[in-house]
Amino acid sequence: MGSTNSTLSKIPNVKELMQETGFTPAHVVRLYDRFEALDKEKTGHLRPQDFGAINRLAMNPIGDRIIGAFFSPGQETVDFHSFVRILAHFRPADQKRPKDPSMPEPVNSRTSKLQFAFQLYDQDKDGKISRAELLQGHTRPGLCLKCQHPISEVLRSMLEMQVTEEQLESIADRTIQEADLDKDDAISFEEFRKSLEKVNIDHKMSIRFLR
Repeated sequence: MGSTNSTLSKIPNVKELMQETGFTPAHVVRLYDRFEALDKEKTGHLRPQDFGAINRLAMNPIGDRIIGAFFSPGQETVDFHSFVRILAHFRPADQKRPKDPSMPEPVNSRTSKLQFAFQLYDQDKDGKISRAELLQGHTRPGLCLKCQHPISEVLRSMLEMQVTEEQLESIADRTIQEADLDKDDAISFEEFRKSLEKVNIDHKMSIRFLR
């Protein structure tokens, strides 16, 4: 307990951070320890390349996109508070938490998780996922660990097989046809949400950072 309180005392506005994200004191301490371990140069900030030590992100087909989500446009570093807020998307939803319409949507709610996932693909931030974004959607310049890689590589990794560009285009076309209810050749957030109605997004968006 003493060690936990000692660590928490180092973090400004830690009570507000816990209330906002839903993390317990023990979780925040573990995340702080992880943050410090990733912050090799002890600057108090992380760069995109620092995330390479998180194996589950390095192995994730869209790990570069997830890493990019930690950084606002033009931002090259992230502080601890922002680090924790992003990771809160990957917390299991609070099934027993009473809904309060006067309060903002919890960051780990199903809707918030879907919005986060949608934004990973909506690279031009126009509120739609186009066929081009589904096939090529580059990560933000300068924010990926490796090189900018297109969705074709993601699809190849997910399918665990080599496929031709023609096959990938067919997959993208079929994906849009099935989800694109208004037939505008793009997927809106509502269409994205509807297409994932039967998917356990809480399970899909769960990364064990706290081991």
